[in-house]
Amino acid sequence: MRSVTERNAPDFDDFKGDIEDAERRVAREIDPGSRALVVAILVFVILASFVLPHTGGAKGIDVLAGDDAAIQAAIALPSRVFVWLVLVFSVGFSILALLTRRWAVAWVALAGSAVACPLGMLAVWSRQTVGTAHPGPGIGLIVAWIAVILLTFHWARVVWSRTAVQLAAEEERRRYVAERQPKGLLDDSGDNPDPA
Repeated sequence: MRSVTERNAPDFDDFKGDIEDAERRVAREIDPGSRALVVAILVFVILASFVLPHTGGAKGIDVLAGDDAAIQAAIALPSRVFVWLVLVFSVGFSILALLTRRWAVAWVALAGSAVACPLGMLAVWSRQTVGTAHPGPGIGLIVAWIAVILLTFHWARVVWSRTAVQLAAEEERRRYVAERQPKGLLDDSGDNPDPA
């Protein structure tokens, strides 16, 4: 006859599905911690760089719109692609990732910002090698490029770090699988000393 505590004790298998669901839900989330503030500040700096001179009299907004100021400054394709990547990934997806705390969205922000880094270098280089009639890189372009590099670094740290809850859930799963795994012939030989 079983005792009262044995009859009332729930079987672990009853909760296995709930634990797996919680583990999957936690694995899809990020916890940027104090880096969230750094990312938010860098996004603000990038947004501010759009109103600073990109090159000559053309601001970042002018490069985005492709208006007359950008045409007169002979803005090349690398600058336009860089500014659009920065707007979509470094600003848009970064804000979305901070609001939703989703790992996939943060990964997209990281990937887009990582692609924007070499394009920013190419945009600065293309402004330095332009003819003497056209101005070189402006403060807005350089500030945006440096901020995107820093933002990429911080998103990489956030995306690849594991939270304490994720590590605990993985450890619990490993322990559970190890307990449920049947022991083999070699595993049993270490428990029993040799009778000879």
